[in-house]
Amino acid sequence: MNRGRLVIGLSVAAILGIFASSIVYRAISQASARRPATALKVVVATDRLPLGTRLQAQNLRLIAWPAEQPLPGMFTRIQDCVDRALTTSVLASEPILEGKLAPKESGSGLPATIPEGMRAISVAVNDVVGVAGFVQPGTVVDVLVTGATDVHSGSSGNVTRTILENVRVLAAGQKIEQDKQGQAQTVPVITLLVSPEDANRLAMASTQGRIQLALRNTIDSKKVEPAAVFQAGLFGGTVPSQPRRTVARGPAEPPPAPSSFSVEVIRASKREITTFTNP
Repeated sequence: MNRGRLVIGLSVAAILGIFASSIVYRAISQASARRPATALKVVVATDRLPLGTRLQAQNLRLIAWPAEQPLPGMFTRIQDCVDRALTTSVLASEPILEGKLAPKESGSGLPATIPEGMRAISVAVNDVVGVAGFVQPGTVVDVLVTGATDVHSGSSGNVTRTILENVRVLAAGQKIEQDKQGQAQTVPVITLLVSPEDANRLAMASTQGRIQLALRNTIDSKKVEPAAVFQAGLFGGTVPSQPRRTVARGPAEPPPAPSSFSVEVIRASKREITTFTNP
């Protein structure tokens, strides 16, 4: 009798186990069905690409990317990136983002790296002006100019002023990328990224004075506005003062006429003074 009850209990337990297993299996199957069948595809560079490169299909490929972690400005189709130039260099397998591409009509090379509203202007340099060749693309400089002061203003000698601060270097010679090993590059020309107004100032300074570049840390963007240095003050003299401005005046007005006047009259030995009112 007891043996029969044991068999019945085991049978019931087996049936309940099979039923529970089927419920768990069904839940797992439904959860798997809700997962995406394919991963997100993102456009990346096939190799390292320098700044200014005009992208072609052979420069790009698609890789799987977690769908729950999308990148702002990413591309999922290669054709959306073709014929657009890079405004920054990218590494192999680095995602291509909208912020790293110039518009299609901007072309390629150096022009594609110039933001709208800005200008690229070149200045002649040597080993001294170019900070021994360490002024390279991507670095930041201040522009100093030394020239003669106005002799007609009562001052004489030379003065050095900082006319531009925190200016980015676009190119050194014809290179728009830094040396990979960080080696100095001796070039005759440096191209700077400036506003149209600063382009005019730099053109005037380079033709009427002597240009000097001062290299600065790329993360140091604070404007200092240092005071000008006069030759007289540097070598122990006195800094020329600014000439006083004179105001032209018209002819002086005559003094007002007196309200009355006196006349002395002498008759024989008698002397008289008579006062009359001024008309």
